[in-house]
Amino acid sequence: MRIARFSIDGNVAFGAVEGDRPDELVLDIIKGIPFTDFELSGTKVPLSKVRLLPPVLPNKVVAFGRNYAEHARELGNEVPDAPFAFFKPSTSVIGPGDEIQYPSFTEDLHHEAELAVVIGRLCREVPRERVKDVILGYTCANDITARDVQKREKQWARAKGFDSSCPLGPWVETGLDVETASDLTIQLTVNGEQRQLGRTSEMIHSIEDLVVNISEAMTLLPGDVILTGTPAGVGPLHVGDEVAVTIEGIGTLTNKVVKRG
Repeated sequence: MRIARFSIDGNVAFGAVEGDRPDELVLDIIKGIPFTDFELSGTKVPLSKVRLLPPVLPNKVVAFGRNYAEHARELGNEVPDAPFAFFKPSTSVIGPGDEIQYPSFTEDLHHEAELAVVIGRLCREVPRERVKDVILGYTCANDITARDVQKREKQWARAKGFDSSCPLGPWVETGLDVETASDLTIQLTVNGEQRQLGRTSEMIHSIEDLVVNISEAMTLLPGDVILTGTPAGVGPLHVGDEVAVTIEGIGTLTNKVVKRG
């Protein structure tokens, strides 16, 4: 099931996305929230009539860096022996179609296409065999990075945590199991030109590794998001660019870069 979060007539709701052709997609409004048992209302609205929002509002976004060997090497970094985590605040999250605001404090803004894992239940110290039970589903993410600031400041809070630096969407795909999600094509285009192309099977540390690693340290809450790293091909974005992340079996997340007002 594809679960989207959307607004219509000033109201916010979740809905199940139905249909195959982009121009015929509809939302069956969900009674309640997708983190508990829910029912479909049978009330359907065309996707074209709503505004898609970030599919979840995470309490925290835990991101893992240098989890694709070729990406680590392209930036001159060593491949880490253990998962390497950092955080993006909830205020960095935007949804499909929302604007990526180019910060005034950087001159080298980069894109990073990533598979995002959405947590479905409160959990801590998750054993490997239970990882599949705590995942609601998967969505597309773009770990927007102020590369010059990242290099200059070493600590990544500003470089990766500024407002609009974490586009998520277009929805959460719940029909993928961990094994399937671990071998999907992931690609990114800028103005229609392909910049990144890889497979999630190229990750150094698996989805299970990442969930086990971070849940050893902290409690994960429903709606929390784990970013699993980016394949090689990261590069600059400029004001006016349209950047799109597409992941096999999930969908496409598209955002435009604007100058921060």
